[in-house]
Amino acid sequence: MSCIIHLESRELLASNLTPMAKDRFHNVVRTALEKDGWIITSDPYEINVDDVDFEIDLAAEQLLAAELEGQKIAVEVKSFISPSNVSEFHTALGQFLNYRDALEKIEPERQLFLAVRVPIYETFFQRKFIASAVERYQLRLVIYDVQQELIHQWL
Repeated sequence: MSCIIHLESRELLASNLTPMAKDRFHNVVRTALEKDGWIITSDPYEINVDDVDFEIDLAAEQLLAAELEGQKIAVEVKSFISPSNVSEFHTALGQFLNYRDALEKIEPERQLFLAVRVPIYETFFQRKFIASAVERYQLRLVIYDVQQELIHQWL
């Protein structure tokens, strides 16, 4: 019993000291956003809301030609490379909802997007349950192409 407690304490301490690991395709999405005309303003985008620290993968801005003010986004990158896409979706959905709530409190003009690879969007995200959850929870998606390092679609 004491070994388990010691191990859990050590893991908790380590998680508070080490930065979050970047997603496998983090740099691909960053490059794709830049190619799409976005200026990366934070990598990662760290925010604190009500004494809780959040770390969203990227923040970016884009000046719109027709407006003097720019559009601001935050992007959470997900690879969906584990054996269970359902488990990764649970994690991604939870992060998205928490990040969106946090952003609404401190920067409501910044739109949050979940970045997913083209093949994952075309297969897993087309399943009825997943598509229904995306609609129900109003997830904004940015679909990216790994090989070309391009944004394929904004949803």
